[in-house]
Amino acid sequence: MTFVEGPVGVTVPATSANLGPGFDTLGLALDLRDRLEAEVVADGLEVQVHGVGAGEVPTDERHLVVRSMRATFDRMGLTPPGLRLVCHNVIPHARGLGSSSAAIVAGVWLARDLVAGGRLLLDDEALLDLAAQIEGHPDNVAPALLGGFVISGQDPDGAFYAVPGSVDPRVGAVVFIPPEPVSTEAARGLLPAEVPHADAARNAGRAALLVAALASSPEQLLRATEDRLHQDYRRPAMPASLDLVAALRSEGVPAVVSGAGPTVLAFVDAGRRTQTDRLRGRCPRGWQVQVLAVDPRGAVGH
Repeated sequence: MTFVEGPVGVTVPATSANLGPGFDTLGLALDLRDRLEAEVVADGLEVQVHGVGAGEVPTDERHLVVRSMRATFDRMGLTPPGLRLVCHNVIPHARGLGSSSAAIVAGVWLARDLVAGGRLLLDDEALLDLAAQIEGHPDNVAPALLGGFVISGQDPDGAFYAVPGSVDPRVGAVVFIPPEPVSTEAARGLLPAEVPHADAARNAGRAALLVAALASSPEQLLRATEDRLHQDYRRPAMPASLDLVAALRSEGVPAVVSGAGPTVLAFVDAGRRTQTDRLRGRCPRGWQVQVLAVDPRGAVGH
């Protein structure tokens, strides 16, 4: 196998996982995209980062996109002589919007496309499996790769699966992004080893309802996004986020913590501008607010 000449590119969407009750299972792609280009060069490693993370993330072999590319080249049994990577980032880091999953999906995609015939060596199913292995779970990488709403998980034998679901065109989102990050590790560290059976059963019902609500019954989203497995346990790490979730839900807005937080996602009717404008006004001081569409495309080469 040989490497292709010239750069290859990809754009990858932000994602929101859990969506309330679907802990480590449900994920949604959002129309906020990082754009990356990579090229095989004669030797060395050059990494440029523009936008989010510039001057903060490592620009050597520790860079997550580079590590994901290396893992993909290893899977294909190839070693490029040198690499050049350029990242144009807009997805906030450590805010629960899937920045690490976007980086991983970008890395595996770019590495595959840099190999002539790479798609014959690694199809999309194999790419998803590799990305999920790197991330440790598929709830963000699956929608980042496939787009839209995805139900994903891992079988007892270790195999990952991802099943696309439907999204009603009326469904949109408003995200409230705090200025301070929260690491996924810190957020997971607050979760108990066990939860009451009643809470688990209630969440199972809500997660099932959420699949139907997103597909065709958005009027059920407030009920469907109720969670008892993880959000309240994470309050010590993000009290302002949980306060905003509670305030919005008391007003009938289907609001959840996005992923491991601290970003808050509120589902809205994409066609009702007055609703989104009102929610913009609920943004806490010092936070950012963005109105985002559900992105059906997933990773897209360019």
